[in-house]
Amino acid sequence: MKKSQTILLTGATGFLGSYLLEALLAQGHKVVILKRSTSDTWRIESLLNRVVSYDVDVSPLDLAFEQQHIDVVIHTACQYGRSGEPISQIVDSNLMFGLRLLDASLKFNVDTFFNTDTFFNTDGVLQKYLNVYILSKKQFVEWLKQQSTKIRVINLKLEHVYGPNDGDTKFVSWVISQLKEKVEEIKLTKGEQKRDFIYIDDVVSAYLTTLEKAQDLVGFNEFDVGTGRLVSVKSFIQLLMKVFEDRFGESLTELNFGAVAYREGEVMEFCVDNSALMKIGWQPTVDLEAGLNATIQG
Repeated sequence: MKKSQTILLTGATGFLGSYLLEALLAQGHKVVILKRSTSDTWRIESLLNRVVSYDVDVSPLDLAFEQQHIDVVIHTACQYGRSGEPISQIVDSNLMFGLRLLDASLKFNVDTFFNTDTFFNTDGVLQKYLNVYILSKKQFVEWLKQQSTKIRVINLKLEHVYGPNDGDTKFVSWVISQLKEKVEEIKLTKGEQKRDFIYIDDVVSAYLTTLEKAQDLVGFNEFDVGTGRLVSVKSFIQLLMKVFEDRFGESLTELNFGAVAYREGEVMEFCVDNSALMKIGWQPTVDLEAGLNATIQG
């Protein structure tokens, strides 16, 4: 393993960020986190005494870079807009904050900038269906490409990540919560959409692998982070139900596939190519059943 580095991590209080924080500390890295003074730190409470923390709503962003010698930035913070936040707030979180972070990274000669990206379809047919979250993320990636002659960029495109301690608004966590609450019926689409469901530990492993190999990379580098196996949403939910019943006994909850219409512009199948990630030594190790077992156990 390469020498310990000083890593600035955004989104550390979130689902992915909390797992990354624990893994980076376990590898001996010094971790500096950016958060808000109002952030709920329940996921990382036991780790806070091991990190250097800055509240970006209280202190200037540059302060963390001035006081710490940052080698690597890992940017996972984002705003989905699920709670009806205004467009300006989503754009400020996903685009403007990212640009301020990039500016500081360039100013203070940070070696590598990791960005957490999302899958989206950019063909002409679906362009008009890009929501504010996806559009703001896409625009930031374009800026990263433009600046990648000045800083090494690693852009990780994540497919459908799941695991323990995710928010209840996320699809997998929501279904599990409904099963635990013993609701009579869960209304779902037909479930013909195919997705690459990947367990959180495999995602963290992708970050650690690319971090280890970063010095061999130049310019802008993009990696699809997925298992490479597409599964229909219906099959996935049926397996989730089986795993749930194996643990808790027969469920009386009905899975009502087809009760909900597909969203306008629904992408039925994503093309995930993890070959670039596999070439540098990464591979997924957690199969669906094991991942769902761990997620349900929480």
